[in-house]
Amino acid sequence: MIKLTNKGTYLVGGKPAAVASLSPEEARKNTIAHSILSAHNCGDEQNLRIRFDALVSHDITYVGIIQTARASGLKEFPIPYAMTNCHNSLCAVGGTINEDDHVFGLSAAKKYGGIYVPANQSVIHSFAREELAKCGGMILGSDSHTRYGALGTMAVGEGGPELVKQLLKNTYDIKAPEVVLVYLTGKPRRGIGPHDVALALVGATFASGFVKNKVLEFVGPGLEHLPIDFRNGIDVMTTETTCLSSIWATDDTVKAHYEAHGRPEDYKKLAPGEIAYYDSMIEIDLSKMESMIALPFHPSNVYTVHYFNEHAKELLAKVEAEAAEKFKKCKLDLASKVREDGSVMADQGIIAGCAGGMFDSISEAADILRGGSTGNGYFSLSVYPTSIPVSLELTRVGVSADLLAAGAVIKPSFCGPCFGAGDVPANNGLSLRHTTRNFPNREGAKPGEGQLSGVALMDARSIAATAMNGGIITAATDIDYDVTPRTYHFDRGVYEKRVYYGYGKADPEAELILGPNITDWPRQYELADNLLVELAAVIRDPVTTTDELIPSGETSSYRSNPLRLSEFALSRRCPDYVGRSKAVAADEAARRAGDVSDKLKFALSAVGNAEELAKNTQFGSCVFANRPGDGSAREQAASCQKVLGGFANICYEFATKRYRSNCINWGILPFTLAEDQPFPYEVGDFVFVPDIRRAVIEGKEEFAAKVIRQDGTVADISLFVKGLTEDEKQIILDGCLMNYYAAQSK
Repeated sequence: MIKLTNKGTYLVGGKPAAVASLSPEEARKNTIAHSILSAHNCGDEQNLRIRFDALVSHDITYVGIIQTARASGLKEFPIPYAMTNCHNSLCAVGGTINEDDHVFGLSAAKKYGGIYVPANQSVIHSFAREELAKCGGMILGSDSHTRYGALGTMAVGEGGPELVKQLLKNTYDIKAPEVVLVYLTGKPRRGIGPHDVALALVGATFASGFVKNKVLEFVGPGLEHLPIDFRNGIDVMTTETTCLSSIWATDDTVKAHYEAHGRPEDYKKLAPGEIAYYDSMIEIDLSKMESMIALPFHPSNVYTVHYFNEHAKELLAKVEAEAAEKFKKCKLDLASKVREDGSVMADQGIIAGCAGGMFDSISEAADILRGGSTGNGYFSLSVYPTSIPVSLELTRVGVSADLLAAGAVIKPSFCGPCFGAGDVPANNGLSLRHTTRNFPNREGAKPGEGQLSGVALMDARSIAATAMNGGIITAATDIDYDVTPRTYHFDRGVYEKRVYYGYGKADPEAELILGPNITDWPRQYELADNLLVELAAVIRDPVTTTDELIPSGETSSYRSNPLRLSEFALSRRCPDYVGRSKAVAADEAARRAGDVSDKLKFALSAVGNAEELAKNTQFGSCVFANRPGDGSAREQAASCQKVLGGFANICYEFATKRYRSNCINWGILPFTLAEDQPFPYEVGDFVFVPDIRRAVIEGKEEFAAKVIRQDGTVADISLFVKGLTEDEKQIILDGCLMNYYAAQSK
């Protein structure tokens, strides 16, 4: 189905070729990605300084972004900035706390000139596709699934501080990324949907890091067989490959999308030049695609549905073993889902969000279920259309009626099922979801209280086929049904009645309305001469997700309150982390007041004169993980560590650029280790980095450090921080991005 070629490849006349008449350096400039990046770059060709055309955030990120920008001198939004309310939409847990955020968002849109999308009108990425994307444009979003490449827009998901930089008319600074050719051939057969292709792509690329921090460029004859929703469904999932961004060639199908949405002027033809060069290649034969399933606890844990059904006991046992290793208080029982005849029974089906809630997927799910029944057993099916315009059209053409008649429940536009805030399954439940992620706890379980369930990702078509069989996991390719051709009609009138379009209409006199739970960031201090950190968490899992660093779901109510939110940091993975970090922070506060704790004296005396070192050595907490930061772009994964007194992460590799950027923007040293450097140290050990401030100023990338074990023994260790830009160096020196901007304004 998918073939990877890990070497440079030409595209000549639209076909892959080993050689061409242009050099790689010349031909690189003929990629679509290069043309768009160049048009938005105000740096040199190797060190890009990007200015985006628009920004998007949702209601668990925009409050912090605006508060940070406001503290840094924000006067008005310089480019269109859409704030959707699709994550903290339930307004249930925490009472008025949630709706206070929404009131703040609307008041900010009025004051600074933004676009405000009320709760349940649209999920963030649907609104961006409908209203903001344009061919050749670039969008930055504070959500990791900010991907609009299928519409000709290069989009990047980053942490909130990167949006703050754009709001303050600064740039997004990166090294010129490699570009990967994704060459599509063939035509998907009936029953195959975008999630099948996307999951196969994630499974083929994630573990090896084949496309990490690179741009995927989709071209090839297979494009003509993919409707726009199919393309969007693949595109949004490219985030799970850990690529930086994506871009697709555009054609009449994309042109029709812009015409249907009343924006024909935003379409233009995008295609590689006659000879283009790519750093590597992925070939996808759409005709060979099969129905896929990604088992807990990662979208890359992928199998064909047929293989899964044949080996269910063995594969589910592996999931149970992983759960037992991660969650000591839980016993996940998925083996009981396998029936005597070998079939596997699921408890729930969910079709939702930016990946699953699109018109075509829901429409085809209705085609499968029409006249049938989801049954009156334990299995249930919920469908969340991605926006009000999509929901309205599904209603007008009768799709919603067919789903309701079959026993499905239609719910409002909401991202909750993707991060654990909606349709939470029972303990030991197995939920099938056409959403973006199936990380631990993304279904809303609380393993610390002995509750755990699992999410398997599948395409809406196979979920509907499963529902038709009463919950028995079924590949959509195995059933007979007719697809009803439908043309989507977008009705902007529903947005005009509810969405506040305020770009270009900033009102400095408008009141910014802050609820009692919306608080400013606590004071942060600049980097001292020396750094001493105590390991407050040591995680040896191959990959650590941002959901483990700061849980989603129940924490949504406190996104606007840094101190309250920090109480949840690592709570599902290392429950003692918060207490340990607070103790370290208390020792640092005492040191600043002239009272050096016995713990601090113990650590410093192992490497020098404790009394003298205490005067200019900053003391903070530290997290070690092999490969942290996979998943969400939420800056809180880093900011909560900093609020608790965290000053460093140590790892072998950061799973994503966005998490590393979040650490830097919060003044957390992003240390890495050489691959062959062992790290046998444990919680309670210390790491001392002398002359850290001077080393950062001088641009050093290797730091000679010492580990002080709890028994007093000392070991040498080398830490690395590679590739910091000049701005990033200064942000770390100043203590965080807010301090950096405050210093500039003096």
